[in-house]
Amino acid sequence: MPRTKELKRKRHSIYSLRYHIVWIPKYRKELLKRGIKERLKEILHEIAGEHGWGILELAIEPDHVHLFVETHPSDSPSNIVKAFKGRSSKELREEFSWLRRYPALWTPSFYVGSVGHVSSATVQRYIAEQGS
Repeated sequence: MPRTKELKRKRHSIYSLRYHIVWIPKYRKELLKRGIKERLKEILHEIAGEHGWGILELAIEPDHVHLFVETHPSDSPSNIVKAFKGRSSKELREEFSWLRRYPALWTPSFYVGSVGHVSSATVQRYIAEQGS
């Protein structure tokens, strides 16, 4: 089990949900450079703050974004990605007018992997040991 200080608590739940998310610009264009990279970083931190999510790590390469984020049980991974990609696309296209020449900033695809503190085998053993 995770260390107690790594767990989040709400009135009726105790949890630790972390996701590794990766997405790319449309046609894998190398658009995320210079001012766009810095502004995207600011936007992603704003979005996370507004939703109460924690960005644990963020890497923005010219042709893709890696995000390691801690979230709430009520937020589905697809809605998390939608929030980050949707708003960042809108704001970047408003602020950097030359991006509007592309039909979309991001591809509709993304990768998301849950990041746990223990292996599947550990969870299976823990549940099996609880008895029924």
